[in-house]
Amino acid sequence: MPKRLLVVESPGKVKKLSEILGAEWIVRASCGHIRELSDQGEDALGFSMDGSHVQCNYVPRDQRSKETIQQLKTVAKQVSEVILATDPDREGETIAWHLKEVLGLREAKRVVYTEITASAVRSAIANPRKLDLNLVGAGLCRDCLDKLVGYKGSPLVWALNNGAKSVGRVQSATLHLICQREREIQSFVPQDYWSVWVDYAEGFRAFYLGTANAPQETQQETEVHDDTKINNQTTPESTRVLSEAEANRLVEEAKRHPHQVVQYEGKINNRQPPPAFITSTLQQAAGSRLRFTPEKTMQVAQKLYEAGLITYMRTDSVMLSPEFCESARQWLEQNDPQNVPQRTARHRSSKTAQEAHEAIRPTDVFRPSAELRVQLPADEFNLYVLIWKRAIASQCRPAQLRKTKVITKSGDIFWQARGQVVEFLGYARYWPNLGKDTILPALQQGQMLTLADAGHEKKQTQPPPRYSEPKLVQLMERKGIGRPSTYSPTIATLKKRDYIQVTKEIIQPTALGLEVDVFLQKALPDLLEAEFTAKMEDALDAIASGKQPWQQYLTSWNQNYFAPALAKAKTVAVNSGNGTKTAAVAERKFETSRTRCPHCNNCLAKIPSSKVKKKYFLKCQSGCENVVLFWNEFNKAWEAPRNQETATKQEKPPSKITTYPCPVCKKCLEEYSYTKDGQPKTMLRCSQPQSRQDKKHKDVAYFHTQKGWWSPKYGELKL
Repeated sequence: MPKRLLVVESPGKVKKLSEILGAEWIVRASCGHIRELSDQGEDALGFSMDGSHVQCNYVPRDQRSKETIQQLKTVAKQVSEVILATDPDREGETIAWHLKEVLGLREAKRVVYTEITASAVRSAIANPRKLDLNLVGAGLCRDCLDKLVGYKGSPLVWALNNGAKSVGRVQSATLHLICQREREIQSFVPQDYWSVWVDYAEGFRAFYLGTANAPQETQQETEVHDDTKINNQTTPESTRVLSEAEANRLVEEAKRHPHQVVQYEGKINNRQPPPAFITSTLQQAAGSRLRFTPEKTMQVAQKLYEAGLITYMRTDSVMLSPEFCESARQWLEQNDPQNVPQRTARHRSSKTAQEAHEAIRPTDVFRPSAELRVQLPADEFNLYVLIWKRAIASQCRPAQLRKTKVITKSGDIFWQARGQVVEFLGYARYWPNLGKDTILPALQQGQMLTLADAGHEKKQTQPPPRYSEPKLVQLMERKGIGRPSTYSPTIATLKKRDYIQVTKEIIQPTALGLEVDVFLQKALPDLLEAEFTAKMEDALDAIASGKQPWQQYLTSWNQNYFAPALAKAKTVAVNSGNGTKTAAVAERKFETSRTRCPHCNNCLAKIPSSKVKKKYFLKCQSGCENVVLFWNEFNKAWEAPRNQETATKQEKPPSKITTYPCPVCKKCLEEYSYTKDGQPKTMLRCSQPQSRQDKKHKDVAYFHTQKGWWSPKYGELKL
């Protein structure tokens, strides 16, 4: 008989963990988040702020979550111990806290592992810890911040009457970056310039550098591993010449004067290996090398993690465990001994990285790829190989490059050529990003050269490029907008809202996205600034590390910034699609309905909303508080939300009374109709109105299934 219950997030892990733990364990999945902030209370926020105190009202996310909670409660009663093994990040810690709350666990036992292997899982279970309430606080604060901005900010853009659906804390800042780049492209004015060159009979081409009197710019080469590109090679060209006449003069001068080598440099440069992947660099590299979207990258990586093949894929730390580093070193000693470094490579994470985490790496570097190729679908295998190669590359010797620079002179004009030859591949044997060799001949200072040809090429300055999805992820990371778990969902939301479109892997804002961004620059300008959003992320990191109380931060942020900013935003004039000015947001005129307010008898306004099936709901604009009606498809009538029935006092059609008895008071059950996610639903509840406030009737709810009426508490309904 199983004695212990392990609760994880993803059902994909259940089989693997059950095999590892054996018959003494029951493994169940929460299927991600099980609760969300309710849509009750002021502005349907689901939480209230009183001074520096925040009271959250969490409810099951949907019917599936309700059923999951009930199933977990049932299993929890059958075991002697419950272990929470949700994902090893802030989000996972928050889910573990929700599980503790719904399961009524006095002292939750929390275990964390970054790879689903027998040794890692058993080691974690042998060393449980308490919930990290600082991480939980940061998760709850993020929930409240996102809902506060979304629910209070979104009505501002509804007033545009152009189909705009939402405002978001990370979403709007990211959209602003895309729109900023688009406006730079639209305002860009191309300029002609000329690249001037000379070809030497000795077998190389040099480009115009400058004149004897011109100041010489020394270019400092910086080593940057850019995962949005396969290599960093650029097409060489001369110092820009801004007129054709000057370009012609330089060519004539080159042909008139003899050419001589005035400087020849050749030196070996070591290029250090790139670190193993973190979430952002994995999304960038998979985008550039495999053509995966960030969303697809995370979906495929999730499957690899659940199969026990890689470590956890949401991380911002480049740290690798000593065990893996030793294992990688052994692999290199057996298969590529020349690439074994004298010391194990160490890479630095960003200041905000959670160092308790590891980078993304294979769990077993010795696993044969031929075996995996047969077992895995193509996308999973290709991503696994990418992760494997990057992890091994991070533990290799540096690449050695012979860099050559030649400067020649003709008259008072200087010409320059640069060459590069790979002397030792090092890490690039596994992670090629060095570019092609450019070989220059062996020359000596003072050597005379033979001019073979001279000429120029007309070019034109180009506007800054639009972002690809990998490049946008890179930009979000560098600007501090969002965190590893939010990069992919943010881009997916912008697509879903029709604020951006992706054509041939390039992101472009839609007319709707540009219009929303222009309006928000006037209404909530701070919220769009990357620095402002990054400071909010820093505050969440401070909360997660215990440096700041989350409730105090949330209430002060709302009081000192957001509430005044919203009040000001409501006075910003709205420009409609044809460019003519309409009323201010606070005085916006909505289309009126024939349905009248039950209090003042004035016609109710139609408020557009994509969240309901009818695409709008009704609201009183004459000062009556909390009068909001939604269309009930089942009853073919406008009805108040359940928590506002008393406030509106609207007469509803009589409920259908059944012959089924209430399991608590034996009164007849009634059919109650409601709308969820825009879909009409029906349930059975006690027909006595006072039962709605009675704790004994709390679980009297039967839902319609294929087999009939069913209750999470009372089971199948029978006469």
